[in-house]
Amino acid sequence: MKAVVMAGGAGSRLRPITIERPKPMIPVVNKPTIEHIFNLLKQHGINEVVVTLQYLAGVIQDYFGDGKNLGMNIIYCIEEKPMGTAGSVNNVRQYLDDTFVVVSGDAITDFDLDEILAFHRRKEAKVTVTLYQVENPLEFGVIVTNREGYITRFLEKPSWGEVISDTVNTGIYIIEPEIFDYIPDNQPYDFSHQLFPKLLENNIPLAGCVVNGYWCDIGNIASLRSVTIDVLEENINSINLGKPYCDKTWIGKDVEISDNAVLSGPIYLGDSVKIRDEVVIYGPTVIGDHTIVDERTKIDRSIIWRNCYIGKDVELQGATILHHCSLKSKSVVYEGAVIADGSIVGEGAIIHPDVKIWTRKEIEPGATVKNSVIWGSQGKRTLFGRHGISGMVNVDFTPEFSTKLGAAFGATLSKGSIVVINRDDNRASRMLKRSLISGLPSVGVDVIDIGAQPLPVARYYTQVTKAKGGVDVRLSPFDQMIVVVHCIDSDGLNLSKDAQRSIERIFFREDFRRVYLDEIGSITIKKNAPQIYTEGFLQAINVPSIQYARFELVVDYASASTLLMFPNILNKLKCHVVALNSHIDESKVSISYAEFEDAMQRLEVITQSLNASLGIRFDMSGEKVFVVDDKGRRLSDTDLCAAMVELLLIANLGGTIALSVHQSHIFEEIAAKHGGKIIRIKDESHTLMKTALEGDIIMGADGDGHFIFPSFHPSVDAMIATVKLLELLSYQHRKLSEVVDGLPNYYLIRSTVHCPWGAKGTVMRELNIRFESQRVDTAEGIRIEFDKSKWVLISPSTDQPVIEITAESNSYYEVNKLVQKYQNLVESVLHEKD
Repeated sequence: MKAVVMAGGAGSRLRPITIERPKPMIPVVNKPTIEHIFNLLKQHGINEVVVTLQYLAGVIQDYFGDGKNLGMNIIYCIEEKPMGTAGSVNNVRQYLDDTFVVVSGDAITDFDLDEILAFHRRKEAKVTVTLYQVENPLEFGVIVTNREGYITRFLEKPSWGEVISDTVNTGIYIIEPEIFDYIPDNQPYDFSHQLFPKLLENNIPLAGCVVNGYWCDIGNIASLRSVTIDVLEENINSINLGKPYCDKTWIGKDVEISDNAVLSGPIYLGDSVKIRDEVVIYGPTVIGDHTIVDERTKIDRSIIWRNCYIGKDVELQGATILHHCSLKSKSVVYEGAVIADGSIVGEGAIIHPDVKIWTRKEIEPGATVKNSVIWGSQGKRTLFGRHGISGMVNVDFTPEFSTKLGAAFGATLSKGSIVVINRDDNRASRMLKRSLISGLPSVGVDVIDIGAQPLPVARYYTQVTKAKGGVDVRLSPFDQMIVVVHCIDSDGLNLSKDAQRSIERIFFREDFRRVYLDEIGSITIKKNAPQIYTEGFLQAINVPSIQYARFELVVDYASASTLLMFPNILNKLKCHVVALNSHIDESKVSISYAEFEDAMQRLEVITQSLNASLGIRFDMSGEKVFVVDDKGRRLSDTDLCAAMVELLLIANLGGTIALSVHQSHIFEEIAAKHGGKIIRIKDESHTLMKTALEGDIIMGADGDGHFIFPSFHPSVDAMIATVKLLELLSYQHRKLSEVVDGLPNYYLIRSTVHCPWGAKGTVMRELNIRFESQRVDTAEGIRIEFDKSKWVLISPSTDQPVIEITAESNSYYEVNKLVQKYQNLVESVLHEKD
């Protein structure tokens, strides 16, 4: 059998390690990563190898040549442009006339390839995908199989809400050459995204072989350190570390170790390493060929590549030092720092944790380096959560972090693009917004600063001014230590996952575009956002109808920036308003939950005592609305949403409304009564907004107080939702209490079960297997349908270490019973895992 080894990866998340070498050439202890793969293939009798190359292809060709030194025959195929995984293999089809294996050249594994091949032949599959169970499946392609071992579904890099298994695609395939008939020639084509779904559609048998053993994709610096430790701890069966020196210490040829040096394994010392007097080394540590460690130096849990000089009295703690580096006497390098090829760290210099020193840089003697040279400090592995980018003010979210984020976002746009930037009224948001602003012009992007506006105003302004994107900075409404940044696209919508990942790649790669002086972007302050928003707003509603109704309203502005335009809107609509918290106050941008509840209780009392038509309160961003009806009753989010749907479908017979999947069945009941249609979508803000933008939708809602009216703008907006409610009530000459009292009964409960992040995928996989024979929808989590009014949705939370359980039934007793049953089931699966 022949093998195709895919070795074209650039490894952008591993920079600066991959600046001068392709990802497969990163050394893991004693050999490049791809050489460990070659050795695995040889162990299974595979000596004929085709290697696909692109990034720095010559490095691999020069190192291995034709493969005869390894006892192999290696053929190379270089791609002029990326062809995708399947496209790369299709390029070398002339060498593959029988069953062959495809394996990645940038992962370490000891899988039994003979076992996988035997499984492939038993299943008579055209493709067998090697599967592995991992704790965190988000970075991989999740694959679902049935009891017979055949693949039924692919999920490429899912969010936690989409995870229904912990079984992931390792990129190791056994393939029959007939599959080439399904791959188009001379164009990029991907196994997971395109070929495998196409084969499933054509009923071509795809098998999934779950294997034991070791597998690690070296996707970032943390995984490189992890796999190095595993090699030294002898957790990988296929790797031979060579000559033992003492307990858990291996050495190459011509190694010199002083008699008074202290070595505490596991340690690997390469050829011609010299360890001088009084050196102390604690494992797990690797020191590459021809490296000198001078007197009294202390090395703890570090990786040092070949041809380095580590001077006297140096201290290394959890550091990674690449080729040809020189660390002068008394220098110190701390945890997670990376010193790239050819760099010099001067005498007495201190490199702080997680700092990266790029290729061939020189750190002055005595310098204290707290930020990476040149491009900034190492951040988190991912930036975006469910609600944007968040972190603690001046801890996670520092001015430096914000500047770098602005540059990363701007670098995804073309030079000369315009970005709208907005904030709330808090001084922390002002500080961080200014830092973000400074990053954007540095990559050639122009900035329009609209001050402090509600988030819906920023979204609308971004769309109508033809800006290419926007950024909003504001504190969390219930935690004044947490800041949240929303990055939005040219339509004013939350960024897609692909756009988020593009920003993350640039942010973590720290390779920002820097423009010449005359290309630096401009910064313009504009104060016309409230006016532009108000003009568009009034054109999207029936002003005379609302004016005629003469609504009596109690409006709690929450001391937020909705004060800049909503009082003017209500005045034009001739509403009589009793205003609460009607002065902007930055100290109230973030309040406690108890303060919020007190405010809502006051709103209920005042609305009832004044016999007002409605009581309204907005959240601080202007996106969520809380409503008290004319009887002084605070409406639940579901009741408010159901009332909106009822009123809207009476006014728009046969209309379509988009709702999140976890909402009650009563919406279908209401829609059926008025000839309308409900489409269910993922509980995700981008999906809701995108659906509203592209579909024939009259309203989108998540059932949690957020509404979208595409006739005005396809984004969440509490102000337009409030006025649309007034408009609908005025059309139909109804009170809100009458609408609410006429709604169908429903019994819906949400609950959670604590679940460690690393166990979520396993739990969902086990549940998916158990419910395989039932009527189950896995579009988001696992939804079990009993009948129209009885269902359970089990889904992993995006933001917390919990499994969420949402259930509905036809009585309060039944829904509680249902929730308890599935809580117990999830807990039992967790217990079995432990």
